Amino acid sequence: MEYNTTRSELAMREYGRHIQKMIEHLLSIEDPERRQRNAHAVIELMGFLNPHLKNVEDFRHKLWDHLFLISEFKLDVKSPYTIPTKETLRSKPKPLPYPKRRPKYSHLGKNLELIINKALQEENPEKRLGFANAVAYYMKLAYNNWHKELVHDDAIQSELNNITQGQLEFTNTPFVKAYRPQPENQRGGYGKSRGKFQQRGGGGGGGHRNDRGGGGGKFKKKRY
Repeated sequence: MEYNTTRSELAMREYGRHIQKMIEHLLSIEDPERRQRNAHAVIELMGFLNPHLKNVEDFRHKLWDHLFLISEFKLDVKSPYTIPTKETLRSKPKPLPYPKRRPKYSHLGKNLELIINKALQEENPEKRLGFANAVAYYMKLAYNNWHKELVHDDAIQSELNNITQGQLEFTNTPFVKAYRPQPENQRGGYGKSRGKFQQRGGGGGGGHRNDRGGGGGKFKKKRY
């Protein structure tokens, strides 16, 4: 009987003990052609046991990398992809430089500033006007996201003139749905809202049809 304490550590637990034993058996095969055929069979079995990897890009490339990783990079077979090594596995990617962009108008963002600069460089008047209309729409949308009151087109045009020194003017009126706060006690508009402990039929206990127990109701208790 073989215990887990005497077995080798699993390199990749998602493939299980049997796949690792198959790969260890590949290392013991001396015939290169037979070892290559068995390696392809193990790759097919690894893909069958992990069908969720089929949606991953370079599905078969990952399987071959996992094959060499489980064998501790000792397997001598031909791969259709670049054979990985321990150095490439442990290498860390270079850190990405953080973009240090400081927008002049922080409430509009840096992207809108780039679009405005591109619009100012546009020579085609139709495209330039389209840029202006799109910029005006986004400015009004950004204003309504942070303010509850309506903003007029004159204010948008005035701010656009300050940014572009009067070089961009929009013609279409940008329509943005205004924010309308709803009253808290409105539940759909069906009649008046009742209080928390308010009865339907009024006080006195005479409002219910089956309430025969007094209290001034319509039906009185019958005596025999």
